Amino acid sequence: MSQSKGITITESKIPIFAIALLAVIFVLGVFVVGFDQGHIFSIVLGEQAYEDLYIHELTHDMRHAAGFPCH
Repeated sequence: MSQSKGITITESKIPIFAIALLAVIFVLGVFVVGFDQGHIFSIVLGEQAYEDLYIHELTHDMRHAAGFPCH
């Protein structure tokens, strides 16, 4: 005797809010890693942030690994 097993396919709905939130996080991450040259901290530190480049130095090797030139 053979038994057949039914396969149940369920559709999972991912909320559009979750997709939008992840997209915003991704874009912010790309900006921070790839393009920030003191812009974020310039809000707090002013012109000194463009000389210190805290985030740039923190993510320096990751920038090169991702293919972003920085110098």
